[in-house]
Amino acid sequence: MFKDVSPEELYHLKNQDHTLVDVRSPKEFEEATIPGAINIPLFSNEERAQVGTTYKHEGQDAAKELGLEIFSKKLPAFIKEFKQLGTPVTVFCWRGGMRSKTAATVNNLMNVPVSRLTGGIRGYRNWMKEQLNTLPLPPLYVLNGHTGNGKTHILHQLKAEGYPVIDLEGMAKHRGSIFGGIGLEPNNQRMFNLFLGEALLSYQDRPYILIEGESARIGKIIIPNRFYQHKQTSPQLFIELPIEERVKNILSDYSPSDHHEQVVDAFHGIKRRIHTPVAHTIEDALEKKDYPEVVKNLLTYYYDPRYSHSSACDEDLVTSIAGDSVEEVTEKVKQLLSSKSIELKSESVK
Repeated sequence: MFKDVSPEELYHLKNQDHTLVDVRSPKEFEEATIPGAINIPLFSNEERAQVGTTYKHEGQDAAKELGLEIFSKKLPAFIKEFKQLGTPVTVFCWRGGMRSKTAATVNNLMNVPVSRLTGGIRGYRNWMKEQLNTLPLPPLYVLNGHTGNGKTHILHQLKAEGYPVIDLEGMAKHRGSIFGGIGLEPNNQRMFNLFLGEALLSYQDRPYILIEGESARIGKIIIPNRFYQHKQTSPQLFIELPIEERVKNILSDYSPSDHHEQVVDAFHGIKRRIHTPVAHTIEDALEKKDYPEVVKNLLTYYYDPRYSHSSACDEDLVTSIAGDSVEEVTEKVKQLLSSKSIELKSESVK
């Protein structure tokens, strides 16, 4: 018989040689799943809709019979996919109901090591919501600064070197501005909350976490209030780079020549907030595809003034870190963190 596992048990299994399999339809999987899961569906999108329609008009028994008829034809291929994984498996559906029970039962009969998530993805989300509301929040260091100062690049480099980093924009798949979704497929709130909760759980034994300064919203994503308020009262490392470097960073990140129409559409969304002569200058540069000129004007006359207006915080929390390049600033951040780590260790000894 297969084993049922709790959401907490599943979280720990995720960090082992273990595969999570979402057996819902591809459409459901694309909308939201448990991070790291793969999709081996019992039914295609069309088949699921057909079973649902039968349930609505003919009742549960008729829907079960149709589901069995559809699934029995694909059973050998279904089992083969699981055997090819070569690892123990936990299956889940929406509520831990019929679909995951069926997948677990047939795999167990074919000697595939399998367990089922109690409560399905809904149960895992509810458990993660509880973690976000109750987990101790380690101290944060917040990389702040004007648009284009390379904060995301710095975080990625530090994470590659083993520093504890939570990339909020990466979890949202959005860069946080009116142009922030260009070239990306943003995540929804459900996926963001799961990513954030799992990251916080993974860093519970670390002395601090590094994040980027964000507003309460990243695109359509809302940062959970408890975490956001903690960020607001945490040390702020203000990054300062020359505007020429900032322009280069933005051009590299956004590749506007590959997304010209999206850039134009986004600009029209903020045009009315920009002084008319400057807006005309930017529009002319867009028509000529002079992207460096576009970015420089947006930084100087739109983003920098707005950032300066909205970034007021306690001066005691602020440390400015200036340099001529992202690489130079990254090294200075590492030096500062090294000194702060010594201070944290000293405090823990006391």
